[in-house]
Amino acid sequence: IFYYLPIFNYFIFFFFFFFFLHRLVKTVDLDPRHNYVLGFHPHGVLVAGAFTNFCTYATGFRTMFPGLTSYLLMLPLWFRAPFFRDYIMCAGLVPSDKDSASYLLRQKGGGNAVVIAVGGAPEALDAHPGTYNVLLANKKGFIKMAMDCMKCAHLVPVFSFGENEVFDQVQNPRGTWLRWVQENLQSVMGVSLPLFHARGVFQYSFGLMPYRKPITTVVGRPIQVERTPKPTAEQLNDLHQLYMDELSNLFDEHKADYGIDEDTHLNFV
Repeated sequence: IFYYLPIFNYFIFFFFFFFFLHRLVKTVDLDPRHNYVLGFHPHGVLVAGAFTNFCTYATGFRTMFPGLTSYLLMLPLWFRAPFFRDYIMCAGLVPSDKDSASYLLRQKGGGNAVVIAVGGAPEALDAHPGTYNVLLANKKGFIKMAMDCMKCAHLVPVFSFGENEVFDQVQNPRGTWLRWVQENLQSVMGVSLPLFHARGVFQYSFGLMPYRKPITTVVGRPIQVERTPKPTAEQLNDLHQLYMDELSNLFDEHKADYGIDEDTHLNFV
Protein backbone atom coordinates (compact mmCIF):
# COMPACT_ATOMS: atom_id res chain seq x y z
CA ILE A 1 0.00 0.00 0.00
CA PHE A 2 2.87 2.38 0.77
CA TYR A 3 4.25 1.77 -2.73
CA TYR A 4 1.14 3.40 -4.21
CA LEU A 5 0.99 6.31 -1.76
CA PRO A 6 3.09 8.68 -3.92
CA ILE A 7 0.74 8.06 -6.86
CA PHE A 8 -2.30 8.67 -4.65
CA ASN A 9 -0.68 11.83 -3.28
CA TYR A 10 -0.12 13.09 -6.82
CA PHE A 11 -3.83 12.98 -7.62
CA ILE A 12 -4.74 14.61 -4.29
CA PHE A 13 -2.20 17.39 -4.85
CA PHE A 14 -3.41 17.88 -8.43
CA PHE A 15 -6.98 18.26 -7.15
CA PHE A 16 -6.08 20.80 -4.46
CA PHE A 17 -3.96 22.94 -6.78
CA PHE A 18 -6.33 23.18 -9.73
CA PHE A 19 -9.65 23.02 -7.88
CA PHE A 20 -8.88 25.96 -5.58
CA LEU A 21 -6.73 27.90 -8.07
CA HIS A 22 -3.99 28.33 -5.48
CA ARG A 23 -1.31 30.98 -5.70
CA LEU A 24 1.67 31.72 -3.47
CA VAL A 25 2.95 35.30 -3.25
CA LYS A 26 6.41 36.22 -1.94
CA THR A 27 7.06 39.70 -0.57
CA VAL A 28 10.76 39.32 0.38
CA ASP A 29 13.49 36.67 0.24
CA LEU A 30 14.05 34.36 3.21
CA ASP A 31 17.68 33.57 4.03
CA PRO A 32 18.08 29.74 4.08
CA ARG A 33 20.80 30.04 6.73
CA HIS A 34 18.07 30.67 9.28
CA ASN A 35 15.12 28.66 10.56
CA TYR A 36 11.65 30.18 10.47
CA VAL A 37 8.28 29.93 12.16
CA LEU A 38 5.58 30.77 9.61
CA GLY A 39 2.34 31.75 11.31
CA PHE A 40 -0.49 30.83 8.94
CA HIS A 41 -3.79 32.78 9.14
CA PRO A 42 -6.68 32.15 9.02
CA HIS A 43 -7.22 28.45 9.73
CA GLY A 44 -10.42 28.19 7.69
CA VAL A 45 -12.30 24.90 7.58
CA LEU A 46 -9.75 22.88 5.57
CA VAL A 47 -6.44 24.77 5.99
CA ALA A 48 -6.31 24.26 2.22
CA GLY A 49 -3.85 27.08 1.56
CA ALA A 50 -1.30 25.79 4.05
CA PHE A 51 -1.54 22.22 2.77
CA THR A 52 -1.19 23.10 -0.91
CA ASN A 53 1.57 25.67 -0.55
CA PHE A 54 3.71 24.10 2.15
CA CYS A 55 3.12 20.36 1.74
CA THR A 56 2.62 19.77 -1.97
CA TYR A 57 4.96 22.54 -3.23
CA ALA A 58 2.59 22.77 -6.21
CA THR A 59 2.68 26.57 -6.13
CA GLY A 60 6.47 26.83 -6.28
CA PHE A 61 7.58 27.22 -2.66
CA ARG A 62 10.97 25.63 -3.32
CA THR A 63 11.54 27.87 -6.32
CA MET A 64 10.54 31.06 -4.51
CA PHE A 65 12.47 30.18 -1.35
CA PRO A 66 15.46 28.06 -2.41
CA GLY A 67 17.19 26.21 0.39
CA LEU A 68 14.11 26.12 2.63
CA THR A 69 12.10 23.02 3.52
CA SER A 70 8.64 23.61 4.96
CA TYR A 71 6.92 21.44 7.55
CA LEU A 72 3.23 21.90 8.34
CA LEU A 73 2.24 21.15 11.93
CA MET A 74 -0.89 19.10 12.57
CA LEU A 75 -2.74 18.05 15.73
CA PRO A 76 -0.98 15.05 17.37
CA LEU A 77 -4.39 13.34 17.54
CA TRP A 78 -4.24 12.50 13.81
CA PHE A 79 -0.90 10.72 14.20
CA ARG A 80 -2.52 8.09 16.42
CA ALA A 81 -4.64 6.68 13.59
CA PRO A 82 -2.95 3.73 11.82
CA PHE A 83 -2.39 4.10 8.05
CA PHE A 84 -3.70 7.68 8.08
CA ARG A 85 -0.70 8.60 10.21
CA ASP A 86 1.64 7.13 7.60
CA TYR A 87 -0.16 8.95 4.81
CA ILE A 88 0.10 12.40 6.39
CA MET A 89 3.75 11.78 7.27
CA CYS A 90 4.38 11.02 3.58
CA ALA A 91 2.84 14.41 2.81
CA GLY A 92 5.38 16.11 5.08
CA LEU A 93 3.20 16.88 8.10
CA VAL A 94 4.59 16.67 11.64
CA PRO A 95 2.87 16.71 15.06
CA SER A 96 2.26 20.13 16.56
CA ASP A 97 3.68 19.22 19.97
CA LYS A 98 6.59 21.29 21.28
CA ASP A 99 9.25 18.58 20.95
CA SER A 100 8.59 17.92 17.26
CA ALA A 101 8.59 21.58 16.28
CA SER A 102 11.59 22.46 18.45
CA TYR A 103 13.65 19.64 16.93
CA LEU A 104 13.29 21.19 13.48
CA LEU A 105 13.95 24.73 14.68
CA ARG A 106 17.10 23.79 16.59
CA GLN A 107 18.94 22.44 13.56
CA LYS A 108 22.18 24.43 13.30
CA GLY A 109 22.35 24.51 9.51
CA GLY A 110 19.08 26.40 9.16
CA GLY A 111 16.81 25.93 6.17
CA ASN A 112 13.74 24.70 8.07
CA ALA A 113 10.42 26.52 7.95
CA VAL A 114 7.83 25.31 10.46
CA VAL A 115 4.30 26.32 9.44
CA ILE A 116 1.76 26.75 12.24
CA ALA A 117 -1.95 27.46 11.78
CA VAL A 118 -1.85 29.59 14.92
CA GLY A 119 -5.62 29.80 15.45
CA GLY A 120 -5.88 26.02 15.37
CA ALA A 121 -9.11 24.08 15.52
CA PRO A 122 -11.05 26.75 17.51
CA GLU A 123 -10.51 29.30 14.73
CA ALA A 124 -12.31 27.01 12.26
CA LEU A 125 -15.54 27.90 14.09
CA ASP A 126 -15.08 31.52 12.90
CA ALA A 127 -14.46 30.55 9.27
CA HIS A 128 -17.40 32.40 7.71
CA PRO A 129 -17.20 33.98 4.24
CA GLY A 130 -16.46 37.69 4.41
CA THR A 131 -15.16 37.58 7.99
CA TYR A 132 -11.59 38.26 9.06
CA ASN A 133 -11.44 37.09 12.67
CA VAL A 134 -7.98 35.90 13.69
CA LEU A 135 -7.61 33.92 16.91
CA LEU A 136 -4.30 35.41 18.01
CA ALA A 137 -4.77 37.83 20.91
CA ASN A 138 -3.80 35.22 23.54
CA LYS A 139 -1.73 32.87 21.36
CA LYS A 140 1.88 33.25 22.47
CA GLY A 141 3.22 29.70 22.53
CA PHE A 142 4.67 29.91 19.01
CA ILE A 143 6.35 33.21 19.92
CA LYS A 144 8.03 31.65 22.93
CA MET A 145 9.08 28.64 20.86
CA ALA A 146 10.82 30.90 18.33
CA MET A 147 12.68 32.73 21.12
CA ASP A 148 13.81 29.47 22.74
CA CYS A 149 15.59 27.98 19.68
CA MET A 150 19.34 27.40 19.62
CA LYS A 151 19.96 29.83 16.75
CA CYS A 152 16.64 31.67 16.94
CA ALA A 153 13.83 31.11 14.47
CA HIS A 154 12.60 34.25 12.79
CA LEU A 155 8.86 34.81 12.75
CA VAL A 156 7.08 35.24 9.42
CA PRO A 157 3.38 36.24 9.23
CA VAL A 158 1.41 34.55 6.44
CA PHE A 159 -2.12 35.46 5.38
CA SER A 160 -4.23 33.33 3.05
CA PHE A 161 -6.82 35.39 1.16
CA GLY A 162 -9.89 33.33 0.26
CA GLU A 163 -9.36 30.67 2.93
CA ASN A 164 -12.72 31.45 4.56
CA GLU A 165 -14.61 31.66 1.27
CA VAL A 166 -14.64 27.99 0.20
CA PHE A 167 -17.40 26.91 2.62
CA ASP A 168 -20.54 28.37 4.13
CA GLN A 169 -21.03 27.67 7.83
CA VAL A 170 -24.12 27.68 10.01
CA GLN A 171 -24.20 30.92 11.98
CA ASN A 172 -22.69 30.31 15.43
CA PRO A 173 -21.92 33.63 17.16
CA ARG A 174 -20.19 33.47 20.52
CA GLY A 175 -22.71 33.09 23.32
CA THR A 176 -25.21 31.00 21.33
CA TRP A 177 -26.08 27.45 22.36
CA LEU A 178 -24.56 26.05 19.15
CA ARG A 179 -21.23 27.75 19.78
CA TRP A 180 -21.31 26.54 23.40
CA VAL A 181 -21.80 22.94 22.24
CA GLN A 182 -19.06 23.24 19.60
CA GLU A 183 -16.54 24.73 22.00
CA ASN A 184 -17.21 22.10 24.65
CA LEU A 185 -16.90 19.27 22.12
CA GLN A 186 -13.67 20.81 20.89
CA SER A 187 -12.24 20.96 24.43
CA VAL A 188 -13.02 17.25 24.92
CA MET A 189 -12.16 15.86 21.48
CA GLY A 190 -9.33 18.20 20.52
CA VAL A 191 -10.87 18.92 17.10
CA SER A 192 -13.60 21.41 16.23
CA LEU A 193 -16.82 20.49 14.45
CA PRO A 194 -17.92 23.39 12.24
CA LEU A 195 -21.29 22.80 10.57
CA PHE A 196 -20.24 23.65 7.03
CA HIS A 197 -21.77 23.18 3.61
CA ALA A 198 -21.15 24.36 0.05
CA ARG A 199 -21.91 22.66 -3.27
CA GLY A 200 -22.50 19.17 -4.61
CA VAL A 201 -20.54 17.24 -7.23
CA PHE A 202 -22.97 17.92 -10.10
CA GLN A 203 -24.97 20.84 -8.71
CA TYR A 204 -24.21 24.10 -6.91
CA SER A 205 -27.17 24.34 -4.54
CA PHE A 206 -26.04 22.26 -1.56
CA GLY A 207 -23.40 19.71 -0.64
CA LEU A 208 -20.11 19.13 1.14
CA MET A 209 -17.85 19.86 -1.82
CA PRO A 210 -16.04 23.21 -1.37
CA TYR A 211 -16.75 26.13 -3.65
CA ARG A 212 -14.19 26.55 -6.42
CA LYS A 213 -12.79 29.88 -5.36
CA PRO A 214 -9.20 31.15 -5.57
CA ILE A 215 -6.94 31.06 -2.53
CA THR A 216 -3.90 33.32 -2.53
CA THR A 217 -1.36 32.90 0.26
CA VAL A 218 0.94 35.88 0.92
CA VAL A 219 4.20 35.32 2.82
CA GLY A 220 5.22 38.44 4.71
CA ARG A 221 8.48 39.94 5.94
CA PRO A 222 10.47 38.06 8.60
CA ILE A 223 10.67 39.43 12.13
CA GLN A 224 14.13 38.94 13.61
CA VAL A 225 14.10 37.19 16.95
CA GLU A 226 16.85 37.25 19.56
CA ARG A 227 17.44 34.04 21.45
CA THR A 228 15.84 34.32 24.88
CA PRO A 229 15.41 30.90 26.58
CA LYS A 230 13.51 32.42 29.50
CA PRO A 231 11.76 35.55 28.22
CA THR A 232 10.06 37.89 30.62
CA ALA A 233 6.37 38.60 30.22
CA GLU A 234 7.23 42.04 28.86
CA GLN A 235 9.60 40.64 26.20
CA LEU A 236 7.03 38.05 25.15
CA ASN A 237 4.23 40.61 24.95
CA ASP A 238 6.34 43.06 22.95
CA LEU A 239 7.28 40.47 20.33
CA HIS A 240 3.70 39.21 20.20
CA GLN A 241 2.41 42.75 19.61
CA LEU A 242 5.04 43.30 16.91
CA TYR A 243 3.90 40.10 15.19
CA MET A 244 0.24 41.19 15.28
CA ASP A 245 1.21 44.59 13.86
CA GLU A 246 3.15 42.97 11.01
CA LEU A 247 0.28 40.61 10.22
CA SER A 248 -2.18 43.50 10.21
CA ASN A 249 0.11 45.51 7.92
CA LEU A 250 0.47 42.53 5.57
CA PHE A 251 -3.31 42.22 5.33
CA ASP A 252 -3.81 45.95 4.75
CA GLU A 253 -1.09 46.13 2.08
CA HIS A 254 -2.61 43.35 -0.04
CA LYS A 255 -6.36 43.34 0.67
CA ALA A 256 -7.22 45.67 -2.22
CA ASP A 257 -5.73 43.15 -4.67
CA TYR A 258 -8.33 40.59 -3.60
CA GLY A 259 -11.47 42.68 -3.56
CA ILE A 260 -11.55 43.48 0.14
CA ASP A 261 -12.96 46.85 1.16
CA GLU A 262 -10.51 49.50 2.31
CA ASP A 263 -12.34 49.92 5.63
CA THR A 264 -12.02 46.20 6.48
CA HIS A 265 -9.34 45.27 8.99
CA LEU A 266 -8.31 42.14 10.86
CA ASN A 267 -10.17 41.46 14.08
CA PHE A 268 -7.88 39.86 16.67
CA VAL A 269 -9.83 37.62 19.01
